[in-house]
Amino acid sequence: MAYYTLKSLVVALTLLTAMGVFGWRVYLLLWDNLRRGQPSGPFRHIAERAKGVLIFVAGQLRLFRLPAPGIAHFFIFWGFIILSLTILQAIVEGLASWNRPGLVLPFLGTFGPLALLQDLLAVLVALAVIYALYVRLVVDPVRYVGSHKGEGVKVLAFIFTIVLSLLVMNGTRINLGEDLLQDWRPASRAVAWLLSAAGEGTQRAIGETAYFIHLGVVLIFLAELPGGKHFHIVTSVPAVFLRNLDPPGQLQPGDGIRTVEEFRWRHMLDFYTCTECGRCQDYCPAYASGSPLSPKVLMMGLRDHLMERGSARRSSAKGKLPDSGSEPVLVGGVLSEELLWGCTTCLACDQECPLFIAHVAPLVDMRRHLVLEGRMDEMLQVALSNLGRYGNSFGQSERGRARWSQGIEPRIKDARREPVEYLWFVGDYASYNATVLDATRKAALVFQRAGLDFGILYEGERSAGNDVRRAGEEGLFEMLVEQNLRALAGCSYQAIVTTDPHSYNTLKHEYGLGANGRAQVLHYSELLDRLISSGRLSLSKPLTYRVTYHDPCYLGRYNGVYEAPRRVIEATGCALVEMPHHHDRAICCGAGGGRIWMQEAQLKERPSERRIREAAELEGVQGFVVACPKDLTMYKDAVKTTGYEDRLAVMDLIEIVYQAL
Repeated sequence: MAYYTLKSLVVALTLLTAMGVFGWRVYLLLWDNLRRGQPSGPFRHIAERAKGVLIFVAGQLRLFRLPAPGIAHFFIFWGFIILSLTILQAIVEGLASWNRPGLVLPFLGTFGPLALLQDLLAVLVALAVIYALYVRLVVDPVRYVGSHKGEGVKVLAFIFTIVLSLLVMNGTRINLGEDLLQDWRPASRAVAWLLSAAGEGTQRAIGETAYFIHLGVVLIFLAELPGGKHFHIVTSVPAVFLRNLDPPGQLQPGDGIRTVEEFRWRHMLDFYTCTECGRCQDYCPAYASGSPLSPKVLMMGLRDHLMERGSARRSSAKGKLPDSGSEPVLVGGVLSEELLWGCTTCLACDQECPLFIAHVAPLVDMRRHLVLEGRMDEMLQVALSNLGRYGNSFGQSERGRARWSQGIEPRIKDARREPVEYLWFVGDYASYNATVLDATRKAALVFQRAGLDFGILYEGERSAGNDVRRAGEEGLFEMLVEQNLRALAGCSYQAIVTTDPHSYNTLKHEYGLGANGRAQVLHYSELLDRLISSGRLSLSKPLTYRVTYHDPCYLGRYNGVYEAPRRVIEATGCALVEMPHHHDRAICCGAGGGRIWMQEAQLKERPSERRIREAAELEGVQGFVVACPKDLTMYKDAVKTTGYEDRLAVMDLIEIVYQAL
């Protein structure tokens, strides 16, 4: 059998084998496994979804939040796309060898600018791979802890081998006079010069060896691709296209997740799409504090479990799942309960993920199951019981909700009894927590000074339920929503304002308020910004403090309100100094997701303490300004435990506005 006939046969057999293995594994993972999941969709807004694919997949936009790795990945990604044409050329050349050795495809093998682009990209990809290997093997950042680093190194070695073998293959063909586009291939000509001393026979042997290495590694990579972290090459486009377009602060209702098959199939797609890059882990406040929670490891665990369940099902003689009594336990087995309760729902993980993987939503779904079974922290159980009985987590009578307003003249309007322009939804911590009451009273005085027509619900208000829902108590959340909506329905108002970002988020996104022409929902920093800019609130006593500002998670990452509180701070005359972590990378205080109601875990350092230390390192900063009652509570405690109470004053935004009056 002639060599070229044998070459065609080998290429055909290996190609069919690799594509068969790849296709079968993709079928099992993306059809057989995902169809066991619960329904998802419908997926509307097709144009916006397509735009997202262009920006975040083709443009790699979110990857540039880490500039150097982002640039390296950009070149590897586009190198993979453009150089895949050389793989097509190699496949066609191999299949046609029995009849037409050295077949060159039109355009792919005859268009000089394309050859130049491919040659330059091969070099850039090689350099990007070397950098990526350096990061993994030498720098070894913390974000890779828990990742399959060996798999990552292997794939990078594959990519380096593919581009190097391409350059060698082109170099030998240049020396043999078989490359019509050699003038367009500067890198390949350099390789040709290195190999020029070899004889014709040796050149041909090197070239054919490079060809089989080039194509062989590609086909091995193809067969191995499904199931590992690089499966995102297949799933990233559908994952970004089908991403959740609802506001980040809008959770879907659910009954809890007991088995992995109870997840929506769209969430299952996310499990496969995780690249194990660790960006989510890097910015997770729970992980940084020493909690067992890592959003990355959570996704990896769910992915591995989903694949194991699929394999077990197919191995069963009847193709059915084992009896429920023998099913592996998802929460408390595959995933520890401690891991799930460690989450503060700060959304840093979702914000950092380049491929829009949802971490918080599936985690809350699993919490719901734990709550239904009563498997929760004792302090959380007490708080939820109080919320169900009294409408607040403090276990205080609803008649005492507005006790803080006593002595304020004129008396604050009762919005249930007379029309108001602004209905102030005060919130639990601002109404009951002793640490916050002074700031609450000052907010009322500032509103009065501005001539604001406002009122409150008095004992008619209940907790908005944002953290109730995120702790997993869906039924209680729905009850609180019903009670609050009933109270609001009896009021006449034009807008709702709240000093609590948690209430702000859920009123705005989960109550249906502020949408479809209904009353606008404002955070008090937004209202103050309007009052100051319009001249309704005049700050006549400029302050000289040097302060920093903490972005609340439910105001910043969830709702994109960053500049209004900063403009208010600057209007008071304070000099604002940003912390290293600010805006959408601000460190969470650790109170969200119901964590403020739970027993403190054994941590190396609480998120609030870490944040205070960050602020204390800023030169000359005297004040730490917050815009959330829970933040005020958490940071006033943290400034004491860290020993910075004498150096750093924790102040609510309203307090510096009050002083500037």
